[in-house]
Amino acid sequence: MTKDLKNVSKPLVVDLTHGGVTIARELKKIADHVLAWDIYGTLKGSDHEMLLEMGIDEVDGPVTGSTVIAPVHCPVKADITHHEITGLLLGPWKEARGIPVVEVTGVKGKTSAVWILRKIMENLNPLILSSLGSYAGSELLRRDISITPASMIETVKLAGPRDYGSAIFEVSLGGTGLADVGVLTNIAEDYTIRRGTSRASSAKRQIFKSRMVCCDLQAFNRYYRNFGDKTNTFSVDAGASVHATDIRYGLDSTVASVSVEDLKTIDGDRINTEFGIETFAPAEHHLSNVLAAVSAALTLNLDVRDIRRRVKGFQGIPGRTSIRKLDGSSIIEEVNPGLNVKAVEYTLKMAEDLPDPAVIIGGRYGVTCEDIDEDRLSGVLREFSDLNIMFTDELGYSIMRKTRKNSPYFKSPDDALKAALEHETVILIYRSEYRDLSRR
Repeated sequence: MTKDLKNVSKPLVVDLTHGGVTIARELKKIADHVLAWDIYGTLKGSDHEMLLEMGIDEVDGPVTGSTVIAPVHCPVKADITHHEITGLLLGPWKEARGIPVVEVTGVKGKTSAVWILRKIMENLNPLILSSLGSYAGSELLRRDISITPASMIETVKLAGPRDYGSAIFEVSLGGTGLADVGVLTNIAEDYTIRRGTSRASSAKRQIFKSRMVCCDLQAFNRYYRNFGDKTNTFSVDAGASVHATDIRYGLDSTVASVSVEDLKTIDGDRINTEFGIETFAPAEHHLSNVLAAVSAALTLNLDVRDIRRRVKGFQGIPGRTSIRKLDGSSIIEEVNPGLNVKAVEYTLKMAEDLPDPAVIIGGRYGVTCEDIDEDRLSGVLREFSDLNIMFTDELGYSIMRKTRKNSPYFKSPDDALKAALEHETVILIYRSEYRDLSRR
């Protein structure tokens, strides 16, 4: 496989839906003949005109003698993946900047891990790509941006000459090879890709192109044990390089002891220590996200005192997982466009341990490429028959009918919330972009 841009002949960029346009434009700066294949037929007219003006030729299929550059999820055999070409294209940027780079991938918890790391590394004024937007330090660069690898290029270009001392990129389905530390949060669901011919666990193997990797212990043991020489593991349970003990969960803050055993740093050191943390992590999966970020920070050899202090300052992500008080009730919001069955199951288990809980489940269709498995979710909900569950919006209505539960249904999430406020704790599990929910 080609690993040097100088050896890429007649690059053919496949899939102009998921960042291909950005990649084709960047390649045109260094290659005379660039081809583009709109395999899904989604390109807008203005983008067609832009490619034409740049001298990028559109084709309708494979071209003999071309170097095929395609996403890992695309049902086309690639010579170079979108992740790999992004790493190559951004190589000169990283060398010039000389800053630590972290890439975060996984099935669940990616955004949370990025934002916890953002808090931990705030003194390094990080450049951020996440599903909540691109930032240079505290400055918003762009709100609506995907987490395809090409969005890393967009984020770097948007930042321009701004002063930032690190970079944290949330990336779907793997890593680019650019990172000093790659983070794999989990393989909570090993869903299929490439029209059923591959799986998420295989695609996310790309994160191990990073210099060092922090990986969820369960995922490491099941899929990635051959990468042990460059991997630190994390888990809420014992057995990982970084794990938690003496955990006391709370709605507003959770207290735990973090045990670090033989953790490898990018400087070649080994860390063995134990320290306490206090942070926002009302359930096990939230604490796992914190440990993912802490592991990455330790691997970068950041100061433990700074890690502890800044983790304590993390109060959740408004518009994703956060807690607020309203009319005497505690409201935990789990709003996520990538909501899946495992995430709901995690949250329902959390709800069982909370005082007087009411759970609202709902959301909208067409938020992401993958729709939630409603049959599986209905089966999970039947296992939590003792919980007070309400349904809302189009997704909630469909699931309510499948579960055959005689539960309240509200067309509007606001109406469901008003009804639930008679309970001490309310958990809103909603499949949406938060800004879309807030407009309703």
